[in-house]
Amino acid sequence: MEHRARTPSPLDVRLLIDGVWRPGAGGATLPIVNPATAEPIGLVALAAASDLRDAVGAAARGFVEWRGVPPFDRARILGRAADLLRQRADVIGAMLTSEQGKPLAQAVHEVSRSADTIDWFAEEGKRCFGQMIPGRTADTNVLTRLEPIGPAAAFSPWNFPVSQSVKKLAAGLAAGCSVLLKGPEEAPAACAELIRAFADAGVPAGAVGLLYGNPSAISNYLISHPVIRKVSFTGSVGVGKTLAALAGTHMKRVTMELGGHAPVIICDDADLELATISLARMKFMNAGQVCLAPTRFLIARAVYSEFVKRFAALAQSLRVGDGHAKDTDMGPLVSQRRLKVIESLVSDAVSAGADLVCGGKRIDGPGYFYAPTVLGEVPVTARAMNEEPFGPIALMRSFDDLADAITEANRLPYGLAAYVFTRSIRNEALITEGVEAGMIALNSIFSSTVEAPFGGIKDSGYGTEGGTRAIFNFLSEKMVTRFFG
Repeated sequence: MEHRARTPSPLDVRLLIDGVWRPGAGGATLPIVNPATAEPIGLVALAAASDLRDAVGAAARGFVEWRGVPPFDRARILGRAADLLRQRADVIGAMLTSEQGKPLAQAVHEVSRSADTIDWFAEEGKRCFGQMIPGRTADTNVLTRLEPIGPAAAFSPWNFPVSQSVKKLAAGLAAGCSVLLKGPEEAPAACAELIRAFADAGVPAGAVGLLYGNPSAISNYLISHPVIRKVSFTGSVGVGKTLAALAGTHMKRVTMELGGHAPVIICDDADLELATISLARMKFMNAGQVCLAPTRFLIARAVYSEFVKRFAALAQSLRVGDGHAKDTDMGPLVSQRRLKVIESLVSDAVSAGADLVCGGKRIDGPGYFYAPTVLGEVPVTARAMNEEPFGPIALMRSFDDLADAITEANRLPYGLAAYVFTRSIRNEALITEGVEAGMIALNSIFSSTVEAPFGGIKDSGYGTEGGTRAIFNFLSEKMVTRFFG
């Protein structure tokens, strides 16, 4: 396993406020750590209270200017941002691998696909039409118009800092809003380069901004501030509930894309080769640090042993190492804290009676590496069966009756994603209608595409990002009644 860092130069990540890249007013910084080596590779600036005030003031002014730009002109500027992102994808991807850990090919793909997201919303922004509604009398009618809701505060996670941020930025900017992004301190550099692409493309000063710092202080300030009219958050359920409650007290419109604990139902007629290859790829992508990751594998007893054997063999074959190495399949966890959480969850599951099929240990050497892990017949009382693991752990359980599997799939308050493998139309109908989730993959895995909605139900949040309706998160509808008499 190779652990050499390949960051070309120390990363110096600053705030973008009113079109100026600047350090925090107090001079505070945090180290950026390469999780493959546990060594610092740069610094990220932290915002002080005065920076927050300046950023909100700039967002208010930027909104006035940006909303006045015609939609076709906004689309041209966003198109330039997408082109810049594609041109810089290799460099930005290398930054992302160094600071977050995912294999380089996955990082570059994340950046390139994010350019597609910008292009999609640039086009959607041209089509935000109102309506004319016939009146109740011959001399009246009703008009509606769609208007940008106002300055927006967006909060991005560290696991996909570019692709999660761009959904909020591109939709908000295409709608005519200014967007102030709170980026992730764990993986700030690639996120900053995304913002740089928008700024270099010609988005006016203040219409796009970037902050890092104390997450609680920044979220409290932005969500409470009267200038901010829209909040979009991607992150954990606990933090999401806190921010949604705060937004509610200030009557702010919110979009919440929160955590998941995706069930997988594998029926006795499933194509096991397809299921094994597909699910192993999805499970260990980004070291399992994916909200869509398949987690609770509910497997028909008749095929349980065979599936677990196949899945474990694939898990053990994965090459774990520095994401910059060409042969790496899975990189490290993002931090020492995440490593300790995974160790604790696995230890608890084994103590509760789960079978350790493979993995279950930290990999020796520098960095935050944990072996791809498969646990068999995990009791539902184990913490990992109830808490989102967010790591390279696959939890296996057998079932005898499909109704019991559906009940288990719905047992938790999460409702983001679910997976189904069956050849039966009857099974497909029972599961897709019975499982409570915002997204279900049938005999396949998810590939998040901007043209399709992305979001969950229950504790996994509300509102969707992507698809034809996502831009409406940043628009308000105004009704005008007209009398001609």
